[in-house]
Amino acid sequence: MTDNTSSASSDADDWASALAEQTAATAPASPAAPEPAVAPATAQVFQQIQDAPAVPASTTAVDIARVLDVPVQLTAEIGRTRITIKSLLQLSQGSVVELDGLAGQPLDVLINGYLIAQGEVVVVNEKYGIRLTDIVTPSERMQKLARS
Repeated sequence: MTDNTSSASSDADDWASALAEQTAATAPASPAAPEPAVAPATAQVFQQIQDAPAVPASTTAVDIARVLDVPVQLTAEIGRTRITIKSLLQLSQGSVVELDGLAGQPLDVLINGYLIAQGEVVVVNEKYGIRLTDIVTPSERMQKLARS
């Protein structure tokens, strides 16, 4: 039981010393000490900011690191088709919908709806995966966007 009492008094001493430090730090200055002059913000302050050197490379690396953690939607598409609402309403379990993709043709890999690669279906640890076979270059992406 003495251990709890000594621990409690030790905690109280720690709190008391921390409170004393805080009080000393926030106590008003003695009347003998002159108050520091407060200068208003002037154009000179803003001029210093404008004359600052260019952003260092380390800041750019930090900005890129932020972007690297942004989640995106990756979609693998085996094909598409257009059907009428009437046909859609007639679908039931076991219905077959014909797609425009051919059997054995590479899948389209899309990021947020934009084609970035093509690949083939693989099975990894009993889960589907995609082996990328062709990466779309940025210039090819721009050409496809221009045609759309």
